[in-house]
This record gives sequence, C-alpha cells and structure tokens, in this order.
Amino acid sequence: MSAPRIVVDVENGVAPWRQVRDQLARLISGGVLPVGSRLPTIRQLAADLGLAAGTVARAYRELETEGVLTTGRRQGTVVAALPSHAPDPLSAAAAEFVAVARSLGASEGEALDAVRAHYVAE
Repeated sequence: MSAPRIVVDVENGVAPWRQVRDQLARLISGGVLPVGSRLPTIRQLAADLGLAAGTVARAYRELETEGVLTTGRRQGTVVAALPSHAPDPLSAAAAEFVAVARSLGASEGEALDAVRAHYVAE
C-alpha cells in the first residue's frame, strides 16, 4: 500500500507528528482519503516519510482520539469519519508560518511585513 501524499519538513518549526496529523486531516476532509479508506501501517508510513514510528503513531493516535480514525486488529487503520473541525488550510499555513518566523527570531511586525511584501510583489 502506498502512503498518502504527505510531506514533512523537519526544518519548518512545526512538530513532524503535527504535520502528519494535519495533512491526514486535510486529505480526509478533502475527500482524497474517504471514509472507509485504509491507511498504511504506522511502520510503513514512518519508513516512507523517513520518520520514527512513534511520530506517526502519535499522529494516528490524535486522529483516533478525535474519532477520525479507527484501528482494528484485522482491518488496520481506517478512516472512520470526517474531521469535526477540519483545519482551515489558510489557518494551518499561517500557523506553520508563525512557527517558522518565531524559530527565526522574527518579531510579529517583521513577520507581517514579510507577508505584506509578498502580497505587493505578486
């Protein structure tokens, strides 16, 4: 089974488990992974992403706690429901940007100036 399209950037300041969790939630809420879809095993997804199995396990556990995934002995991990509070893609991108800006030591004003500069440039 191939892994869903997930990309983890360990340099961006957002915890890798959170990146996996948020991307899975977006894939599920967007219908790319519909209810009933079987996900790769923790070990397989971890190997595909170059992460520790515990990192992927935490992402799966978070989604299980929310009722989005279920794990059964014979069926593996399956999409059980749509996320009740699917992350807004713009809000998720903003959260990631803020985390990176903070890790770079940028102030709020500097971060906002950088965003404004890109809006003006395009």
